[in-house]
Amino acid sequence: MDFRGNKVLVIGLARSGVAAARVLAEHGARVWAADSKPVEELDLSALAGIQVEVLAESYPDVGTLRPDFLVLSPGVPHSIPPIQSAKEMGIPLWSEIELAYRLTEARIAAITGTNGKTTTTALLGQILQDAGKRSVVAGNIGKALTQETADTAPGDIIVAEVSSFQLECIHKFRARVAVILNLTPDHLDRHGTFDNYAAAKARVLENQQAGDWAVLNYDDQAVRAMGALTRGRPVYFSQKEDLAEGLCLQGDWLVIREQGREIPVIDRKKIFIRGDHNLENAMAATGAAWALGLEPEQISSTLQNFRGVAHRQEYVAEIEGVRFVNDSKGTNPDAAIKALKAFNEPIVLIAGGKNKGCDFNEFMAVARTKVKELVLVGVAAGEMEEAARRQGIKRINISSGFADAVELAANLAAPGDVVLLSPACTSWDMFKSFEERGELFKELVRNRLRDKA
Repeated sequence: MDFRGNKVLVIGLARSGVAAARVLAEHGARVWAADSKPVEELDLSALAGIQVEVLAESYPDVGTLRPDFLVLSPGVPHSIPPIQSAKEMGIPLWSEIELAYRLTEARIAAITGTNGKTTTTALLGQILQDAGKRSVVAGNIGKALTQETADTAPGDIIVAEVSSFQLECIHKFRARVAVILNLTPDHLDRHGTFDNYAAAKARVLENQQAGDWAVLNYDDQAVRAMGALTRGRPVYFSQKEDLAEGLCLQGDWLVIREQGREIPVIDRKKIFIRGDHNLENAMAATGAAWALGLEPEQISSTLQNFRGVAHRQEYVAEIEGVRFVNDSKGTNPDAAIKALKAFNEPIVLIAGGKNKGCDFNEFMAVARTKVKELVLVGVAAGEMEEAARRQGIKRINISSGFADAVELAANLAAPGDVVLLSPACTSWDMFKSFEERGELFKELVRNRLRDKA
């Protein structure tokens, strides 16, 4: 697509904003890129030699600039003046995935939901790669979608993890295969209500056409109802129901049922990643891979070997009989509950960070039955402590900082225990991202391992 003659304002200069600014300039647009942070806190190395006017610690006046459209990074609040001005003036707001869609002819498989997005995205990407398909994995998983569009061709497949924030500002973005995994309250500080949040997620279906596929979780009532929203073909998966059409379990076997046929894929006991939540991820990835034309044998091969993703129940080390597990990606209570349920061993849990408007009562009710010691850290520690006490948890430890929390948890653990980082909160009070938080956890654990050697 040719953007010559367009004036574009990019707001937010994290990974996706920088990628958008660069690709727009390379395609002939005149680009302004703004961020509220000081320039020394921004990584602008990807813009070296690129004609982009960067504004740090400020935003331009949209009325004076009169851009043709704005490109918004996912974390930018829509309450800031330039976005409000653009809305009032009828200037289109694009997410970075909307821009990426207009730059590629590859098919997009878009994966969203509250939990499991990263694992399912990485798993589907691995299935395609193992099968020899030309594909890339990008989006909210760590690579900006616009970064990956340049080398794609019409026969290629882009596997994209997409968030509610990214879906808020789509216009033509079309998922040839859309996957919605599950919906639980999340990001309510941004969306206000669960219904608003669900509506943002459902937008992944709105531009689908006949011949497209929507892979939906039958066991989640809100997701199941979204089958009525697509013009494509809804395909359901279920761990609980014996579906006449779709993906379900026949005994221990994951099977695909289609037009009277039953096609076995894999014995669930052979799926490498453990837990019911990962079975859900495996079923979703299988449904998407089937929609993209892969054979059961190709899918099964990867399911037996895929080891999971960083920061999602990631085994780090065992020290003196204590296993350390990094689940920094567990940024909401439902994700953290799934992590707790994946272990039968006594757990020393590190939780806390910045709350996204979530309620911690159910999380602490599960923690009461699974957790030996609770170590809380971050701005939500007080709120979590109150919820824990309401649920009858006695062994609560408050830590002053993240490194202290890891040290304390390690000292509280005994051989046979698991020290689990599953915060149920975002990292934004102490870190730039959940990845940064998880990497520090791993570094602290490995330092401890060296000290004990």
